[in-house]
Amino acid sequence: MRYEELMENVVKAFEVAGVVVLAVGSILALVDATAELRRGDRQSAYQRARRGVGRSILLGLEVLIIADIIMTITIDPTVESALSLGLIVLVRTFLSFSLEVELEGALPWRREQRPKDE
Repeated sequence: MRYEELMENVVKAFEVAGVVVLAVGSILALVDATAELRRGDRQSAYQRARRGVGRSILLGLEVLIIADIIMTITIDPTVESALSLGLIVLVRTFLSFSLEVELEGALPWRREQRPKDE
């Protein structure tokens, strides 16, 4: 097996892992929220679903970024692919940051000042 083929397989494995994290994490979050809903607490069920799905998305995005970085460094190390990677990482980082603020209810540097609800 050539080096390039090996790296393509590594990238594919990370892409599959990212999708699995997104899918399985979201399903588990919805199952957990459904259990809470059956206990009769609709607000708590909604919050659990949002938090669980959001965390799954965050982790899935991180794994997919790893795949993009590996691909750019090992398979297609051109200026064009590096710029493309930069744009992808920028968009995914913005999404991750937005989700983190949405889930935590505060900017990362202000979290310490917020009272803990959990």
